[in-house]
Amino acid sequence: MFNLTYEYKLRPTPAQAAIFEDWLEQCRRVYNYALAERKHWFESRSCPVNACSIRSEFIIGAETKRPTYASQCKNLTAARASISALGAVAVHVLQQTLRRLEKAFVSMWEQKHGFPRFKKAGTMRSFVFPQLGVDPVQNGKVKLPKIGLVKLHQSRPIPDGATIKQVRIVKRASGWYVMLTLQWDVSVPSVMPHGEGIGIDVGLTNFIAISNGLLVKRQKFFAEAERKLKLLQQRVSRKKLGSNNWKKAQKKVSQLHEDIANCRSYWHWKLSHQLCKDVGMIFVEDLNLVGLSRAILGKHCLDASWGQFFAILEQTCFKHGVYFQKVSAHKTSQICPGCGVETGKKELSERTHTCSSCNYTTDRDIAAAQVVLIRGLAAVGHTVKMLSEGKFVGIPVKEESSYL
Repeated sequence: MFNLTYEYKLRPTPAQAAIFEDWLEQCRRVYNYALAERKHWFESRSCPVNACSIRSEFIIGAETKRPTYASQCKNLTAARASISALGAVAVHVLQQTLRRLEKAFVSMWEQKHGFPRFKKAGTMRSFVFPQLGVDPVQNGKVKLPKIGLVKLHQSRPIPDGATIKQVRIVKRASGWYVMLTLQWDVSVPSVMPHGEGIGIDVGLTNFIAISNGLLVKRQKFFAEAERKLKLLQQRVSRKKLGSNNWKKAQKKVSQLHEDIANCRSYWHWKLSHQLCKDVGMIFVEDLNLVGLSRAILGKHCLDASWGQFFAILEQTCFKHGVYFQKVSAHKTSQICPGCGVETGKKELSERTHTCSSCNYTTDRDIAAAQVVLIRGLAAVGHTVKMLSEGKFVGIPVKEESSYL
């Protein structure tokens, strides 16, 4: 199976927008109720069996099983029969909300994420229709269960042969959007290493440094808008909480955040398409992005958004038929790409790489990108040599005999 997601701007009527708002609120309440049920069960099992707790504990019978997605879906069916507000919402939408909670707990157990938190009013931003009718998008409209036809700005046509598997309705500061998940019953072969390769090193002074000597300066999207954002947030703090003026001021803050994110995403897409021209392989560092975001320069790392750039670059490589792979980022700035000797740790102010063994001198970030390229070529089964002009050429490890 091959999946793609197409996003379009919705143009709902005021009545349809009110239905969207109500459904988001019902999804939020279902999410919070199911989370409270699970949290109470866990807290009831935290009390010692041989002593009384100093603080109060929830007492739930020992025969009561842990709440799961299946058991909560069963309880949801009974709740929809007695609560009219839940009955007005499509049952599959509420079930997807419970599945979303289940995924949050799985991420907590398997990926060491934090305990799921309750959602405040207005923080639930999307809901999903997992099942649709035949040809739900026709003549610039999408047909949603229990809502009907909703106009959308179809900026690009849906490809032939694609099946719309699910629809996600998203609320943003600029309006409502629909995300269509398209599926093709085909198997796409993986891209194999071929052609010339480049290594990419990311940083804060230069957003990326490429092994061929190109440096791209970092665009400070958040830093440039930080002053305006501060003024808008001050206006929010001076308004009465929950008033209409407070909501208007809060919307301006949300719109500025969305503009920053859109500008950053557009720049990443444009840069990734330029990198994929005339190359066959791209290698990047496998960084600990969570650790970097919590360091002293965390705000600048989040503004650079390397994780988003790597995800976009991987998708662009797939579209262009370019091989993409992440390699180890261990000591990329401490190894000479010319002779492979470890030169030692460099200070951040030291921007030039100079090797005392082979006298190879270049920009520090470019040298790290060249080390990334060497590791990438070694990972795909190539050895590397550097010619006099500093260009890296991949050579097969084992050459086939011409007599066979």
